[in-house]
Amino acid sequence: MKQKLDIETWNRKEHFLFFNQMEEPFFGVTIVVDCTKAYEKAKELGISFFSYYLHKTLVAVNSIENFRYRIKDNEVYIFDQIDASATILREDKTFGFSLIEFDENLYEFAEITKKEIERIQTTTGLFTREYPENLIHFSALPWVNFTSFSHARSFTWPDSCPKISFGKMMDENGKKTMSMSIHVHHGLMDGYHVGEFVEAFEKLMNS
Repeated sequence: MKQKLDIETWNRKEHFLFFNQMEEPFFGVTIVVDCTKAYEKAKELGISFFSYYLHKTLVAVNSIENFRYRIKDNEVYIFDQIDASATILREDKTFGFSLIEFDENLYEFAEITKKEIERIQTTTGLFTREYPENLIHFSALPWVNFTSFSHARSFTWPDSCPKISFGKMMDENGKKTMSMSIHVHHGLMDGYHVGEFVEAFEKLMNS
């Protein structure tokens, strides 16, 4: 479900109109996340770490209203729920775009994720199903400890989905960390909202 945001009464109307006209309206940040407790918790619960931190990502995304905004035909809509389209690697080293629906229950979400990964690994090509608008674009690069990140984008294709990527997990003196890249549409949010998301995500990873 979604509802249209009244741009005329929105306190970010001028910001939206300014950034929405740009060829590249996205901005991004890269941070380092402490995942020591989260990794231990996932092992304790018997859940894959990928499913665990993807779940925490979506919990944080859904808790920040601006991360649930999407643009369609120059109108802004607020979605009730945001799911994930994650890139899933196959044995032949190609990947496909998945659709992993959010569930607040971690165990249910882990099962949804497992089934979608299995489905992708039996398909070919990039696009393997219909994809809704209420998504984040999600990817993991477990081979690279990156310090910055960029995305391939077509400026002629309308896109307002946040893009969140994780790097290689590093272990130093028992402390586990990962790089995390967050790219968002500046017409829909500012650095403040990204900060809100990061704070919510880090709190979930350390709970």
